[in-house]
Amino acid sequence: MSTRSVVFSVRIPQDLRRMMEEMKEVNWQEEIRMKIEELVREKNKERILAEARSVRAEMKGGGRASELIRADRDER
Repeated sequence: MSTRSVVFSVRIPQDLRRMMEEMKEVNWQEEIRMKIEELVREKNKERILAEARSVRAEMKGGGRASELIRADRDER
């Protein structure tokens, strides 16, 4: 993780903020940061998997492996 950080602000309802303030044992900054990191990693994995599936689907359209190998050899 990078040592540089930025501020990201989020608006929440006042009553939610009051409830959070009552829970003094919770480090909200750390909890929220961890949840954001978790969500970013999850969404990044989903994006990469979707791209891989797309590439694989494009590759499948070419036929069987033996046909692809033969076509490649014939092009040489």
